[in-house]
Amino acid sequence: MYNDVKLEKGMYHLAGKSFMQALEEADPAAQYAGTPLARLDAYERQLKRFDIRVSGPCCDRVEKFFTSTESAVLFPEFVRRAVMQGMEEAVLSDMVAVVSRSESNRYQGCSLTDEADYTTTEAGKAMPASGIMESAEVVNLSKYGRLINASYEAVRQQRLDVFALMLRRIGKKLADSVVSEAVSVLKTASASDALTVAGNTLAYSDLAALYGRFDSCSMTAVLASPAVMAEILVMNQMLEASSEDAAQIRLPFGAKLIKCPQLDDGTILGMDTAFALEQIQSSDVVLETDKLIDRQLDCIAVSVNVGFRTLIADAVQMLKLA
Repeated sequence: MYNDVKLEKGMYHLAGKSFMQALEEADPAAQYAGTPLARLDAYERQLKRFDIRVSGPCCDRVEKFFTSTESAVLFPEFVRRAVMQGMEEAVLSDMVAVVSRSESNRYQGCSLTDEADYTTTEAGKAMPASGIMESAEVVNLSKYGRLINASYEAVRQQRLDVFALMLRRIGKKLADSVVSEAVSVLKTASASDALTVAGNTLAYSDLAALYGRFDSCSMTAVLASPAVMAEILVMNQMLEASSEDAAQIRLPFGAKLIKCPQLDDGTILGMDTAFALEQIQSSDVVLETDKLIDRQLDCIAVSVNVGFRTLIADAVQMLKLA
């Protein structure tokens, strides 16, 4: 049971396993089926074990993690989760079709050759062929990181929810910098055949023309800078737009409108989010776990290695503003 799990630093350094994988293996969720603890994951069960409250009116302070050597082992995962929560708040999740793992910082995926028409085939004749081959493109993963200066003495009396909010904000801004690379890859893939607005200013007819550029793919999302998004929102046609989710803004023909500060004011990107972009990572968020466990918080290094490539060229189209 979760009360009997032995927590130690080495759980962060097992080959081929994350801390959470090691913790789930030591305390399988299956044994809690049908109990109130079934809704908790292995980490949350350890928080319960040591009575560490990370949110709510009775939220504990940072120093609560360090009441014992075992409970201190949980602190790096608290930091990682807060940073990851912030990263998930960025628009990246709305753009990526698939996330791939790479064992190194160089990644070579596959590509699809699919130019032959999909038609009937007469008896005795060869069928049209599609090819899935190793891509000639090699993606070099970039490292995005941040040093967080926060000495233990300075933060030990801080509420955990407030400290997590600060970490979440850092994670959000770190992810925003990652989005810049994704946008650059999408722009490069679509720049050679970009559509240009018909008049001097952006009109709804230009967005409709961008929509018409998609053939076998569908334009499910439109990326625009905050300034350009403001122009779109005041268009008369947007009065007809509706969405079942109040947090989402959709164009009348269904494409989700995504505010993307990393995109310049002269470019709009339309994309089929199911086929346009592949995200490659060599790891999740990396922390110097031993220092965190030993309360050496003076300089917390947070980093992630990531890269991007377009999967299907037709799944992204560019509209250039005059």
